[in-house]
Amino acid sequence: MTAEPFRDTSLPIPDRAQDLLSRLTADERIAMLHQAAPAVDRLGVPAFHTGCEALHGAAWLGTATVFPQPVGMAATWDAELIERIGEVASTEVRAKRSENPLVSLNVWAPVVNSLRQPAWGRNEEGYSEDPHVTGHFGTAYSQGLRGRHERVWRTVPALKHFLGYSNETDRASTSSELSPRTLHEEELPAFRDAIERGVAGGMMLSYNRVNGTPAHTQPELVDEARSWAPGSLAVVSDAGAPTFLVTLQRAQPDHTHAASALIRSGMDSFTDDGPDAEPTIAHVRAALEAGLLTMADVDRAVTRVLEMRLRSGEFDGDDDPYADITAADIDAPPSRVLAREAVARSVVVLRDDDALLPLAEPASIAVVGPLADLVLTDWYAGTPPYSVGIAHGLGARYPAARVRVETGADTIALRDLASGRYVAASEDGAVVDASAVALGEDALWDLTDWGDGILTLRSQRSRRLLTGTWPMRADAERVGGWVVQETFRRHVHADGSWSLLHLGTGRWVTVTREVGLLVVEGVTLGDAARFAARVVRSGQAAVAEAAAEADVVMVAVGNDPHLSGRETQDRPHLLLPDSAVAVWRAAREQNDSAVLAIVSSYPYVLGEGMADAGTVVWSSHGGQELGNGIADVLSGDVPPSGRLAQSWPADAAQAGDLFDYDTLRQQATYRHQPAPYAFAFGHGLTLSEVTYLGVTLDVSELDAPEPSHRHAPLVAIDPSDASVRATVRVANRGSRVAEELVQLYALAPADLPIPAPRRLLVGYRRVRLEPGEEREVTIAFDPARLAVWDDGIRLEGAVDDWLHQGALRVQPGDYRLAAGPSADALPVSGILTVR
Repeated sequence: MTAEPFRDTSLPIPDRAQDLLSRLTADERIAMLHQAAPAVDRLGVPAFHTGCEALHGAAWLGTATVFPQPVGMAATWDAELIERIGEVASTEVRAKRSENPLVSLNVWAPVVNSLRQPAWGRNEEGYSEDPHVTGHFGTAYSQGLRGRHERVWRTVPALKHFLGYSNETDRASTSSELSPRTLHEEELPAFRDAIERGVAGGMMLSYNRVNGTPAHTQPELVDEARSWAPGSLAVVSDAGAPTFLVTLQRAQPDHTHAASALIRSGMDSFTDDGPDAEPTIAHVRAALEAGLLTMADVDRAVTRVLEMRLRSGEFDGDDDPYADITAADIDAPPSRVLAREAVARSVVVLRDDDALLPLAEPASIAVVGPLADLVLTDWYAGTPPYSVGIAHGLGARYPAARVRVETGADTIALRDLASGRYVAASEDGAVVDASAVALGEDALWDLTDWGDGILTLRSQRSRRLLTGTWPMRADAERVGGWVVQETFRRHVHADGSWSLLHLGTGRWVTVTREVGLLVVEGVTLGDAARFAARVVRSGQAAVAEAAAEADVVMVAVGNDPHLSGRETQDRPHLLLPDSAVAVWRAAREQNDSAVLAIVSSYPYVLGEGMADAGTVVWSSHGGQELGNGIADVLSGDVPPSGRLAQSWPADAAQAGDLFDYDTLRQQATYRHQPAPYAFAFGHGLTLSEVTYLGVTLDVSELDAPEPSHRHAPLVAIDPSDASVRATVRVANRGSRVAEELVQLYALAPADLPIPAPRRLLVGYRRVRLEPGEEREVTIAFDPARLAVWDDGIRLEGAVDDWLHQGALRVQPGDYRLAAGPSADALPVSGILTVR
């Protein structure tokens, strides 16, 4: 045995952690409570940083493979594919660490908060409105991040954000009111699967309060999550949350009491004050001196952090099976192939009433709209090594076709009324001033309307976006940053002149006297410069012209992931922007062969202006291979297989209240909504004709399982738990290959004592059907999936607290087990009687 047992890979992780803990001084232990833990040189323990972003690929670390957003990954309904994406993400994190040892192998991913309300600003980060589907796909991604080596984890995933978090508005002060039923049926299941299967080794707490108490200081909830884990579970704060206990939430009188409350509630690592650990260290020391904490409390937290580090092979030397991963593993050819496959598998054909798909061999294609050839990344994405937009993807697929791109942006010129000169940009965009006497390329700007008055201006000279830096420049490659600097709102004066409000600072654009530089300095509208705005070229007219000349037109609209819905900002509404509707109308009125391609982080309500959109496809922001993946599906080279894991409402009322977490009370999500959706949970078309012929159950009745506190996952951990098997007969009556997602739902009796969901997904199977093929598809599920929370049950030996006062119980009755292509289309069924 080595003289330092913590380096002995033959010993269990807990033993190694205890050995290392015993070698640390009290000061060294306290320092390890902060996200920026210093090195302990005398033991050869390197510095450590808790947390690395890897939501859909390695993020914030430079060039990395960028995969579809999680809401898009979920649309593949392919756990094996999602695991492979996680494997690439974790490999590239390891590769980054080979260059910089401070890159953490504790990855803050996946996000398993359910998408119960599509107005949530972080909708793109989650998987599904169904907590069990969320848990299933989050487990798959966690498995990929963890790897399948028995001893060493490739990375250690930390699930985000525990618990009851899906609104951005006042997120640190609002309270998510969770009844025991909502807690056990809608919140906890999303987290349990990955923890129980031992593929998540950490968890991040959420900013919000739960039933009035900050989620960061809810020991019963943290203990519940830890009770599921086969090993330890390291719990980290969200950034700044320890401070919020004292400031925004006013839950603790000072930072000393806050530090004590956090550690005693089960939190192990403070993400606060950035890389500066001194405030946290001082607060913990003060809590120890005041008797609010003991070193035993500190040791418990530090032990869990050490166990997390040991899992990643940090101290294993040559025994680390992943030690040979290097920078050469970033952007590997197989990763590019996987990125393209992931996009194609995630594209959902929402409608094809016009029968435009697959596209014939067009001689000319118009690709129009703001996303015609633009690949956008979100806050938690890496930097793609390259990107392929829709127009380029279609051009590569149809090399003989003429492809014309029109974004729909107006080309404008702005003349400063004070000086009479045009606003111009230098070639590199470093200078923006009112200096041009005549109208030339340097004074032309492409104005894009992203909806709700949010505008961006792109210089035709520099080909870059105008930004609110001081002085103003036109050198931004994209909209981005924690505080967006590239967006403006115009105020139109009575005389028709414009003033521009910079949205990032809330200040008005002014023009410096004599020099003419544009700066963002105006405090009031009266301070703002006034510009005569001239439309040099109409974007809508250009769209109409391109559409009229083309065999087929793709109208590419959607959102920029940094605008109108993102972290810190919920969506103002669910409608497509008026500007997007205008682009569609301009194209559709000129060409009946128009495909509406929506690229977005979330569902939309498609209003009257889109009623004639007969062919509609959706993709999330798919990353570097977006255009190729969409072209693969539109051409029919890859049979459409994407299916929605989140319903698209027919009207905003179906989505419910953003701040009400009780979906049963609101009749929200597919489980409780009585009215049909525009595009239902599970919906997505093939390009063939799949018919459902019947359902046969291997048992017609059974005894109800015993009440329990254990959540039955969507896919049983123990196959013996899946004691009900439904055989669904499906046939492909069309002439093309069909990739079908066969879905099985339980429809509960309407007269149960405790109301159950109207429909509940209990299983699914993907199946490939050749033309004319008929097949029997077996779906097995655990009957405990039918359970609802019953407050009136007390389980023997259960902890007697508010969290466990009740149990999950399957109520007797006749349940209809119905199969079909979506939650709103279930043509065949059988009856299962529960005694």
